[in-house]
Amino acid sequence: MHIKDRTFVISGGASGLGLATVKDLHSRGGYVAILDLNAENGQKVVAELGTHAKFFEVDVSEPSSVAAAVSALVPWLKETGKPIGAVIPAAGVGMPGKLIDRHNEPIPLESLEFVLNINLRGVLDLIRLCLPHMTKTTPTEPDGERGVIVMVSSSAAYDGQPGQVAYAASKGAVRSMTLVLARDLAQYGIRAVSIAPSYFESNMTAQMSEKVRKSLEKVFEFPRRAGRGEDFAGMVRHCIENSMLNGECIRLDGATRMPSRL
Repeated sequence: MHIKDRTFVISGGASGLGLATVKDLHSRGGYVAILDLNAENGQKVVAELGTHAKFFEVDVSEPSSVAAAVSALVPWLKETGKPIGAVIPAAGVGMPGKLIDRHNEPIPLESLEFVLNINLRGVLDLIRLCLPHMTKTTPTEPDGERGVIVMVSSSAAYDGQPGQVAYAASKGAVRSMTLVLARDLAQYGIRAVSIAPSYFESNMTAQMSEKVRKSLEKVFEFPRRAGRGEDFAGMVRHCIENSMLNGECIRLDGATRMPSRL
C-alpha cells in the first residue's frame, strides 16, 4: 500500500517511537493524526510538520476519551479527503512490579489495570473505533487493499524479565491477536501485523538506571546498541508498503534474547 495521500492514525505519536513513525510517514507524503495525552508536545509536533498533521488529545486508558478523539478525527478526514491507510496504536507504558513483593503483599490491582488498560484495552479500543472508517474506503489495486493495522508488541512477549508480568501479558496479547485480527479483517482487504521491539531508546527506557542499561548492552548480539526511532519507523513503513506482510509479529531486536537475570 502506498503512503502518499493516506492518513495514518498514531497513538503515542507525540514522543518516542510513535513520534519517529509520525515524522517518517509525514516525510513520505502521508497525513498524520497524532493521538497523545501530552498536548504541549503534540502541538509542537504539528507546528513543526504543518497542515498535513493534526493533534488530538486523548487518554487511551479512558474509552470516552478514545471515542471523542476518533469522532474529532472524522471531520478532518473529510476535510482533507485522505482516507485512513493505517492505524498504529503505539501508546504504551511499563510500570514494573512482581505479583507479590518482598513483604508477601500482592501488587495493587490498580497497577495491573493501569498497564493493561493502556497497552491492551486502549489498543483494541482505538482499532475497533477506526475500523468502520477504513472498511468504507475505496480499495486499491491490484489486491483490493484498504489498509493495515500495525500494532506494537515487545520482546517481553517472548522472554519477559522479572517484574514484567503485566507488561508481558499485555504485549503477549498483542502478539497473540495479530493473526486473529488478520483473519477477521481479510474480507475487508485490511491487514494486521505487529512489531516486537527489544530495548529501544524511548521515554520508557529513559527511566532505567545506567546500571540496568549497561547490563542490557551485554546481552546484545548485533548491532550492539539500543534500537533507535528510525529503526522502528522503518519497520512500520515496510509493514505498510509490503502487502504480503500479514498476520505476523516481527521481532525487531538484533537477535537479542533476554536472560532471566541481568
